[in-house]
Amino acid sequence: MTKVYGSLGLNADGSPPKSLDALKTWTPRRNPKGHNGRYLWTDAFGVVNFLTLYKATNEERYLILAERLVEVVHDTLGRTRDGTRRLPNATDENPLGGGLRIGKLTEGGSDCDGQYYHYLTIWMFALNRLAVVSSEKHYNDLAADLVRAVHQSFVYTRRTPQGEMRDVGVPKLVWKVDVDLDKILVFNEGNLDAVEGYVVYGLIQRYSAKSQNEESGGEGGGAKDSKLLQNEIAELYKGVCEKMKSVAPAHQSSDPLDLGMTLWVSHWALREDGVSLEEWAQELQRRARRGLGIVFAGGFFDRNIQERLAFREFGTALGLRCVASERVRNSTTEEDIYRTWAAHIVRKWENAGFVPPFKDIGVEDDINLVMYCAAVEPGVFCMRDEEIVRR
Repeated sequence: MTKVYGSLGLNADGSPPKSLDALKTWTPRRNPKGHNGRYLWTDAFGVVNFLTLYKATNEERYLILAERLVEVVHDTLGRTRDGTRRLPNATDENPLGGGLRIGKLTEGGSDCDGQYYHYLTIWMFALNRLAVVSSEKHYNDLAADLVRAVHQSFVYTRRTPQGEMRDVGVPKLVWKVDVDLDKILVFNEGNLDAVEGYVVYGLIQRYSAKSQNEESGGEGGGAKDSKLLQNEIAELYKGVCEKMKSVAPAHQSSDPLDLGMTLWVSHWALREDGVSLEEWAQELQRRARRGLGIVFAGGFFDRNIQERLAFREFGTALGLRCVASERVRNSTTEEDIYRTWAAHIVRKWENAGFVPPFKDIGVEDDINLVMYCAAVEPGVFCMRDEEIVRR
């Protein structure tokens, strides 16, 4: 995290600051591959990693760094590329009213800046977790504001082959829209977009209802907040159910990041009893586990390191650790296998030089580093984050 974000608030000699107030003006190191120094996916992982460090060490500076990183991201990616004004529909009172830019370096072309739905949902998750860890409802409110700002720009009714829009009752999601949320840039739906949106919206809704109920002394004060985002959640649930009907599901992926994030997001899909997973999530996990078994058996993770992408495999390890947490006392053989797989992936990259001091293997990008941290220590990424996962 120091390599990604700089000093982490320490003095030049490595000593902690005399006053934590100094951290409130901390400036994170600029990401050279993010526009104006910020990249949304990377910084979402950065926020959650800081929360993991806070819970692991009880050092308040990490919580302040997480809050400060959120502030900087909103003030950078929540503004136009020239930084002179907030995105359309955003205000000082509602800074996320215009969504958040990806942080791509280029303004035009095939890989231009814009807004990705799956980046926005991981940022919503980071804001929600920050609210949970800090007990500051404001951050969850920001996550809900972001949902309301972007949801309808990504959700559409299924198109005819001629490209005309017609309502068939099953919402679809687009992959990418422009910075202003006005124009669709990539129609293809991400494999997990509906699932991630449904699960993360649900986390936002439940936290809002819980905090409102606590404020009212447990006298049903959360009833109103239990309906927060209910229309958006209902829309995405239709999309989730539609995907699960497929005989040859798109979720039977061979992509390591997709499989890992499938395990991660589905392990948050609890029923109201707070114990068992929703039925669709159980099936989705079975498909992802089966897919990973095929990938491992095929020797994918033993290929030449130069032919692989680090961050995608760290996503695999993150998902494996979340569903086979070392905090589970009644371990099963299957869970032991998942822990072994996760350790195998991480160890391969470490043996190749992906630990300080780094060897020149060309993968020291910030996105790889923050996902490496999460793969080693998922912490707050895990549903049961009362204790920190240890390797």
